[in-house]
Amino acid sequence: MTNISNSEFIFEALQKEFPGAHCELEFQTPFELLIATMLSAQCTDERVNQVTAVLFSEANTPEGIIALGLKELENKIHSLGLYHNKAKNILAASQILSDEYGGKVPEDIELLRRLPGVGRKTANVVVSNAFGIPALAVDTHVFRVAHRLGLAAGNTPEKVEQELMEAFPRERWSTLHHLLIFLGRRICAARKPNCAECPVAAVCKMFQEDIAEP
Repeated sequence: MTNISNSEFIFEALQKEFPGAHCELEFQTPFELLIATMLSAQCTDERVNQVTAVLFSEANTPEGIIALGLKELENKIHSLGLYHNKAKNILAASQILSDEYGGKVPEDIELLRRLPGVGRKTANVVVSNAFGIPALAVDTHVFRVAHRLGLAAGNTPEKVEQELMEAFPRERWSTLHHLLIFLGRRICAARKPNCAECPVAAVCKMFQEDIAEP
């Protein structure tokens, strides 16, 4: 049983709590956001921003990444988890962007997903934040918070994405993504959610079922 009837209250309460909710990866171009998002797997945005500040000062285009080569790219991102696979995918994606798209990042989710290392979540992040196209990326925070609030019950990110898109109007998808992430990072932590400070605890499925009731 989902909590769709409270979706309007949840959205407005979170907007009031986090009026500046935004993408916390630092970028200037769609390509920079693509690379930062690819690097963010199993890493904090803060750590990714530290690495990309150095990387992008030297190479922030597909051609620049290609010029670095695999070993040098690995050296620049080695402090991040899974750096070897990330470097291979980034280099391969950069080659495709250079060869097939004139060095430009496509605005289409399905075209983005054809790039090595780019899944649905990454593609949604890019089209939403770089191109202003409504999309709802489901990362670990969105997945966890959506379940706890009762907004979704799906057992995969794709199913949760679909449920959230059905519960909220299209023009709210991108904002909702950021609001749920801000809630997950600042209040609704994985191990110890701070329900006492949560602006939507009154309608939260987990709080009502597991915490509020004896």
